[in-house]
Amino acid sequence: MKRYILNSLAIAALLFAASCKPEIETTAGTSAGQANFTKYIAVGNSLTSGFADGGLYLEGQKVAYPNLIAAKMTTVGGGSFTSPFFTDAQANGSGYLSLTALVNGTPTLTPVTTNLAVRDAAGHLTKYTGEVQNLGIPGMRVDLAFAAPFGAANPYLERLLTDTQVGTVSYFQFIQGRNHTFFSLWLGNNDALGYATNGGVTTDATNVLTDKSTFALLYSNLVNSLTANGQKGVVATIPDVTSIPYFNTVTVAALLNAAKAINPAAAAIYIQTGAGTVRTATAEDLIRLPFQTAGLFGVPNAGGIPYGLHPLNPIANNWVLDKDEVIKVKDYVLSYNSTIKSLADSKGLAIADTYSYLNQVKTGIVIQGIGINSSFISGGAFSLDGVHLTPRGNAVIANVFIDAINGKYGSNIPVVDVTQFRGVKFPN
Repeated sequence: MKRYILNSLAIAALLFAASCKPEIETTAGTSAGQANFTKYIAVGNSLTSGFADGGLYLEGQKVAYPNLIAAKMTTVGGGSFTSPFFTDAQANGSGYLSLTALVNGTPTLTPVTTNLAVRDAAGHLTKYTGEVQNLGIPGMRVDLAFAAPFGAANPYLERLLTDTQVGTVSYFQFIQGRNHTFFSLWLGNNDALGYATNGGVTTDATNVLTDKSTFALLYSNLVNSLTANGQKGVVATIPDVTSIPYFNTVTVAALLNAAKAINPAAAAIYIQTGAGTVRTATAEDLIRLPFQTAGLFGVPNAGGIPYGLHPLNPIANNWVLDKDEVIKVKDYVLSYNSTIKSLADSKGLAIADTYSYLNQVKTGIVIQGIGINSSFISGGAFSLDGVHLTPRGNAVIANVFIDAINGKYGSNIPVVDVTQFRGVKFPN
């Protein structure tokens, strides 16, 4: 099976965020404003589905931000909201990572492999039939949303298709005919994220940067379809992929300090860039989270040269998003977001600016009395894969969407109580 979601295992120093007694914000009134929330559908990728900790499982599905939004919409005329939940007997879904130990600040991440919803040796997930309104599919991209063969290769979409639809029905076709009155659209992250999390190395359709003009055309098709009958909705911008823990836990400085602790003569970290050159790494070069547990750093080659500590044995380019690749991916994200905002404005849609908001989270914010930041494990916002959200992170993002909806349509959807949701689950 092709890999669409990253497996992220890392060892990181923990910085425990302090929190104070929460003060819960409330929204007065019970008006839907100019919107109709009778039937809400959520279109998106892994973030929309509730994917977390490197897998899709029942607890994550239940706290996915669309589910939290839908629950609050019921106070302003919203109807029921259905999600393709795994059963209790198969609650661990595709499997995920669990924090099973924390010794002297060093976490142990263990794959959960029991009570899975895997139906065969090929890794296909147990089929789900019936009504679906949370249409989030892990790994989904704007470009691949129009490629029917992707439905056969992606286990999360394959799970929701009938046998006759597999390989013949695209995601774009799958989301049609839902008779929705309101929608959220958070798609496009993987059009940049796949490239970034593969270290800027392109190996297949899941890790290329989607051409800017292609993105604009296809995203327009999505929006036009979702608003075909005059429906209102909210679209979200694409986060700065370089602001997530996946790229900010294993730093060049941390690696050099670790090397110096063993050999004080260590002077620099060396990387191979995407352009093929070898040079000294700088703080602008972002090392992928899984490098921490790859067991490569400092290991000598046949010639006795330690990996990453000499220009003759540099860290390979697939482990690093070098500074030129960072500039490139940021440029694409800004272009995608320009398209998203322009289309939203032309259609009169609400905009949840997650790009700006998650950049604030990176530096640290206090929400309802709780400190949240993007530090790996301790920050509270991101799960153990360093990419996807914790339950608390989902609650925070749900409120970004709710605020955007209320602001655009004059509705009064209450905000989610962030204090009721956990960050990373620590071992007992």
